[in-house]
Amino acid sequence: MHKHFLLTALLLAVIGCSNVKPAISEKVELSGQVRAGMPLIDNTTAIYELAVHDGVSYQDVVDSLKSLSEGKNFVNPANFPIGEHIKKRGVDPQGIKEVHSFCNLSLGTDIFLDHPEFLVFAPCRIAIYEKPDANKKLKLFIGLARPTFDLKSIKNPTPRAQKAAQELENTLLEIIDKASKGDI
Repeated sequence: MHKHFLLTALLLAVIGCSNVKPAISEKVELSGQVRAGMPLIDNTTAIYELAVHDGVSYQDVVDSLKSLSEGKNFVNPANFPIGEHIKKRGVDPQGIKEVHSFCNLSLGTDIFLDHPEFLVFAPCRIAIYEKPDANKKLKLFIGLARPTFDLKSIKNPTPRAQKAAQELENTLLEIIDKASKGDI
């Protein structure tokens, strides 16, 4: 009986030390690359947010977004002034609330040809909004819906789609960084 127990214990020890490795996901974690001075990206959320620098107006941000995006081969096919629609319902929108869409067909096509279902995330969106800061004073922000985060919804994205989403996000991060400073 004692020999059976020792043999069983030895067998369990050998099995426990085998070369079987646990399954580890080899899925590539994509994320944009921020420039010096920008907040780090939180890879658990689709939103990347930047506070607009003091002294930079809403119109400065809009003009910057327009100029910078055109210079990077983006079109701005639509804007949605959500705050204005909220006002029409008799509700105070509590500051600026709007969404601007941006499309770069060169990069988008690289994703859409491999994964047409990615169209549900198109075009890319940048929001301009005000919300209370630490002192409960309205502060202007720019928020980006991150293309690399959206790509997580695609099963087995191709390397071409991954590269395009990465480049889209990097370019949009550069655009919102400059726009938050009022650069043209």
